[in-house]
Amino acid sequence: MHRNYTEDKAFEKADFTAIPLEKGDYEGCSFVNCNFSGSDLSEIHFIDCSFNACNLGNANITQAAFRDVAFKDCKLLGLHFEGCNHFLFTVSFDNCVLNLCSFHKLKMKKTVFRNSTMQEADFSGADLSAAVFDRCDLTRAVFEHTILEKADLRTALNYTIDPDMNKIKKARFSVDGLAGLLSKYDIEIS
Repeated sequence: MHRNYTEDKAFEKADFTAIPLEKGDYEGCSFVNCNFSGSDLSEIHFIDCSFNACNLGNANITQAAFRDVAFKDCKLLGLHFEGCNHFLFTVSFDNCVLNLCSFHKLKMKKTVFRNSTMQEADFSGADLSAAVFDRCDLTRAVFEHTILEKADLRTALNYTIDPDMNKIKKARFSVDGLAGLLSKYDIEIS
């Protein structure tokens, strides 16, 4: 079966809700101000690609591959990353909205989340070893059986992480974030 292969192409202001992105492999491509909202991106492979100011909200990413993909200023509401192709999965997020996204059981070592909102995101069972959460809002994000060893959450906000249910050895937290680690004890910190 023949797969479309596109290399080093720039897509700008494309509306993929009207005309779907062709199934295939996209390498070294950039997507700028594109609308993928609710689109079917299943089984499409993105390698060394960048998404800037794109809307991918509620897109179907089942078995889609994201290898060295950077998202900047993107809306990624409700994406189920756990259903994408896990082989060489590497992404970074800068100033993105990742509310209601699921990263359940994904290996995301050293992933960088910067200036992003991840309200009610699901990180249960994920391996976030040495991940960086730089100025990220983690309100009601789920951390259960998550590996956060050597992760940096010093500037993260509004998280609740149970040290008994997660691996947090050598993770970095700020003094201001201690309440998020002790919330299950219903104590007052001043």
